[in-house]
Amino acid sequence: MLGKTGVEVPVLALGMIFNVADRQIVLRKALEWGITYWDTADCYTGGNSELGIGKFLKANPDKRKDLFIVTKSDDRAPADIQKLLERSLERMETDYVDLYFIHGLEGPDELTEELKAWVAKTKKSKKIRFFGFSTHGNMAESLTAAAKAGWVDAIMTTYNFREMQDEKMQAAVEACYKAGVGLVAMKTQARQIETEEDKRLTEHFLKRGFTEGQAKIKAVLEDKRISSACTSRGNLAHLYENVAAVLDKTELTQADRELFRQYAQDTCSGYCAGCSNICGLAVPEVPHINNIMRYLMYYNSYGERQDARELFAKIPQNVRDKLLSVDYSQAEARCPQHLPIGRLMAEAVSKLA
Repeated sequence: MLGKTGVEVPVLALGMIFNVADRQIVLRKALEWGITYWDTADCYTGGNSELGIGKFLKANPDKRKDLFIVTKSDDRAPADIQKLLERSLERMETDYVDLYFIHGLEGPDELTEELKAWVAKTKKSKKIRFFGFSTHGNMAESLTAAAKAGWVDAIMTTYNFREMQDEKMQAAVEACYKAGVGLVAMKTQARQIETEEDKRLTEHFLKRGFTEGQAKIKAVLEDKRISSACTSRGNLAHLYENVAAVLDKTELTQADRELFRQYAQDTCSGYCAGCSNICGLAVPEVPHINNIMRYLMYYNSYGERQDARELFAKIPQNVRDKLLSVDYSQAEARCPQHLPIGRLMAEAVSKLA
């Protein structure tokens, strides 16, 4: 059940940051396997993600009733959001979206009264059924504010075995759950570049009968406050692996969970926790540190090099020009994960520029 919406969604959602227009087989297989929650955004692959859904629905209009379609707006002003919504509806060959998100909410101050009024009006027009936001940064603060607001139906947030160790994040998840805000997890894999710790984790779970990736999915979905996990970027093999993890009813043991806790602690210096308010305040001239590290993760850990470069290119030129000349020592001193932020920014410029 997705919060208090009254709607049931599959526990796996299909993330569509890939050229859906050219990969219709992924949609057909997802539907065949019961993955009817389809997540896209106006900006994914230059619009080809939404256009790909439109291509599918034009050929299979009878399938629309079986789908729970989610898309997102990169704009914040209600008038601009409305324009993007209209374009999304046209691209996807549908009269409505089931859930409409503000894409990448950075903090509670973006949940304005103007936005609240727009949501009420647009729901009344039946162009959206439910409303919410996705968030990669300042997640605990944003979730807590949404739980108190009373007009946010659902949230897609970074959530994995690492965030599970954070007390503020746990309190925010609990607040949303009690308030009836539906929660969808993304970035469930929290992948690392191969290290000795990674290899030990992989070997442990293979002995248990499933992959390390499947164990991470299980860790998220065994948290009953999470309605669904949004996974896959167009890779059928990974999608099938996730389906198999859901169908397998083996539960994680306390020893498995302790291993995740210890692994999260041992490798925290290689993973950005998304607390962008901390590094952003320390280095105000580079307000995109959190996003840049996320793009670098896409490049290094997910192998999605072209997508990472395209996202990096959207950062304002004047900010990109400063990345190699800024002093990041204050941000590094304040970072709870003790990340070498200056080195990571240099690595991002080298790989993504």
